[in-house]
Parts: sequence; C-alpha cells; structure tokens
Amino acid sequence: MDVQSIKQRFGIIGNSPALNRAIDVALQVARADLSVLITGESGVGKEVFPQIIHQYSSRKHGTYIAVNCGAIPEGTIDSELFGHEKGSFTGAYDSRKGYFEVANGGTIFLDEVAELPLSTQVRLLRVLETGEFLKVGSSKVIKTNVRVIAATNVDIQQTIQQGKFREDLFYRLNTVPIDIPALRERKEDIPILFRKFSLDFAERNRMPAIMLTEDAMQILMNYRWPGNIRQLKNITEQISVIEQNREITADIMRTYLPDYYESKLPALFDAVDQKTFANEREILYKILFDLKTDVTDLKKLVLDIMQKGKGGIEIHEDNARLIKKLYDISEPVEEDGMTSRKIDIGKMEVKDIQDTEEIVEESLSLEEKEKELIKKALDKHNGKRKYAAGELGISERTLYRKIKEYNI
Repeated sequence: MDVQSIKQRFGIIGNSPALNRAIDVALQVARADLSVLITGESGVGKEVFPQIIHQYSSRKHGTYIAVNCGAIPEGTIDSELFGHEKGSFTGAYDSRKGYFEVANGGTIFLDEVAELPLSTQVRLLRVLETGEFLKVGSSKVIKTNVRVIAATNVDIQQTIQQGKFREDLFYRLNTVPIDIPALRERKEDIPILFRKFSLDFAERNRMPAIMLTEDAMQILMNYRWPGNIRQLKNITEQISVIEQNREITADIMRTYLPDYYESKLPALFDAVDQKTFANEREILYKILFDLKTDVTDLKKLVLDIMQKGKGGIEIHEDNARLIKKLYDISEPVEEDGMTSRKIDIGKMEVKDIQDTEEIVEESLSLEEKEKELIKKALDKHNGKRKYAAGELGISERTLYRKIKEYNI
C-alpha cells in the first residue's frame, strides 16, 4: 500500500516530506503489534494516524475505541478505562465493562495521554506489561489483548521531570514514536489545504469559493499557525461566510490574523534555524526596529557627557528622559520658563562608565543582527523588497532606508 492511496482513503492533504514520512512509519508499524506514541501540536491531525495503524493491522476487524483522556474527570477515569463493580462507589448502581474489556482483540487510542492521573498510569502500565487489570472495586484479575496507541501535544520529557508522568510508562508507550509536523513546518501544503477547505465549504453551502490574491497567499504562508490545520480551516470558513467579495486581498486577510505581525519574526527564526535563538532573543529582535532610534540617541548623549568631563551640564526634559535609565537624576529645576535638570558628572562612578560601554557594545551587536535579518529576508524572497519588508514587519520604505544605511 503506497502513501498516496492512504492519503486518499483517510482524507490527508499535503505532500511535505515530513508528513509522508509519518504516514510511512504508521504503515510500517501497523504490521507489528507494538505500542505507538504519536506526538505533535494541537490541531495537526494526530487522530487520523491511529486509524491508519488499526485499519492496516491484523486487528482491523476488532473494536477500535478512541478515548480523550483530558475530557474525562479524574474521579471516573479508572471506571471508564477498566470498568467497575456494582456498589464500588457512590452512583455505581450496576457493574460496568471498561474500554479495555470492550476492546479486547482490538485497538484503544488514548488521546492526551499526558493528562492521565498518576494512579491511572500505574494501572495502564500493568495492562501494557501483563495484559491484566482489575475493575474498580473488584479483586478478580481480567485479561485483555488490546493494542494501545497514545498521543500527546505536550513535551513528555518535561512532564516526567515535573513528576506528572511516569518514566517507565513513557518508555513502554514509546516503542515506536511518530511525530506529526506542525503546519508551519510544511508551508508548501498551506495553499493546497486552503483551496480544499474553501471548495468544500462552497460546495456544502452552495456558494462561490473564495480566492486569494498573491499578497494574501503570501501572508497565509508566513503566518505561524499556532492552531495548525484546525485554525486554518476555521479561518477559511470565517472568510467564506463573512466576505461578500470572493477575491481576498492582503488587507482583508490581515483582519482575520490580528497577531500576524507579532508572529512573523518568530516564524522567520524557525525558518532560518529554530535552535539558534532563545526565547528572550526572539523577543528582543522582534522589537528591534522600534528601539533602534532610542538606543542610538542614548548612545550619543552618553558619549557627549563623557567627552565634556566633570562639571554641571544642563540637559532639557526630552534628553533627560533618555539618560534617566542610566543615572540618578535630581529634581527638575525651573530656569527662565524652561525645565532643565542638572547632573554632576563628578559623582559618576567607574561602574557607571562600564555599564555605558556595555550598552554601546550591545547596540552595535543589535545592528549586526538587524543587518543579518534583512539579508536573510531578502535572500528568502529573491531580493523582492516588498515581500522581505512584509516578513520583517516593517514598511517597504523603511527597508529601503535600512538597505542604504547598511550598504546591503
């Protein structure tokens, strides 16, 4: 069975190598009766892969049950999974079979498995290791032959370190891992997915399908998509319902992505090298263009103060606001109707000058990073300034000025 036929059968859209790899692994592991752990962000479509594994396994004629572990209250999760005996707790008026008993000979998909309470994790580990479990309120051992496929959208290693997930259960579930790529990691599939969702909605509601201009599609491609495919489908349907004009421009598209510009620089870093930048640096570079002017002015003022040497120097209100970050400034003084402030340079200590030097060095470092980001954006868009400016979140005019300033 080839990957393309699997896509057609299960309605999977896209041709990215990472997606094809995930489907191929699912097909390979389907033949072996092993536990599988599927990882990926919320909204990437993890729920399709357990069905692929089940349908192409020797258990395909058995029962398939999907359980959302995060949707079941902690007090009843054991009863849901393993069943209970009559009178075992308040409200248990009859005995009940759990999912592991019902799905004997088939497959259970445990979605959001990291949400399981620790006590339930112990019970699940026993089932995986021995095929045995106890109903709630019973001492009779029940045997079951169930294949377990689990999925999570959180970092399991981190939850293990926090003491919220058992390490031995993780290794037992993670016999074969399958990682589903986020939508921003398969950008080449975004136009195909958008057209599919648009056409499906138009056909279902008997209306013309929406189309995107080139600029609008570029915005769609550059967006970070924190909600992945689910978010893309939701926004496509919103636009289809609300917009009278069936051709969607870039300006219209931005109104449906209010955090578009705030999301662009982190998305750019992911495209360049996600591991290169820490979160703090991403935030710093994100506001770089807004801070550049203030940093430059501050540097000039500090250097001017150092060159004039000791003595009182009057600095007007606008300038005082900038250097107040570095030094303790006296109360404002009224002089000839103008507010000024006096600073005694003689009271500045050596450590103050060292701090100033660090700020100057940091500003120079930021200039280099700014120059580097501009070059990468231009290279990515083959020198097209319009698209490069859009990716950087600045106007085309500002980009042109930066190019001249840095002689790029």
